[in-house]
Amino acid sequence: MVRDLVHDPILLARKSQPAGKADLPVLEDLLDTFRAHREICVGMAANMIGVTNRIIVFDQDGTEQAMLNPEILSAQMPYDTQESCLSLLGGPRPCRRYGKIKVRWQTPGLQVRIKTFTGFTAQIIQHEIDHLNGVLI
Repeated sequence: MVRDLVHDPILLARKSQPAGKADLPVLEDLLDTFRAHREICVGMAANMIGVTNRIIVFDQDGTEQAMLNPEILSAQMPYDTQESCLSLLGGPRPCRRYGKIKVRWQTPGLQVRIKTFTGFTAQIIQHEIDHLNGVLI
């Protein structure tokens, strides 16, 4: 089900709680909402649809990816950039990102994965994990 986007910075600044098997319907709603905004959006976090569970979805080279409970284990190659956000009104905002990150997460089947991401995919993941941590750009 496509859900309305949350724009309230107070709600978006809440830290998210761990996600589990019971949250898989939230993942489906997040994917549906992501697909509905695909032309202008490259990633979404569950709190953007009003659910404070640690779930993100994003585009990785044209393929939808989902992560439950993602955490960045290491980050290298810092750089400054600007990003916009579907949930935050106004133009791009400055932020610091890393060109290479190592992430641990769970798949929708709750299997633990660890992988290194680079480039724009790494930037998207960092933006969405910021959402889960209550960090607004």
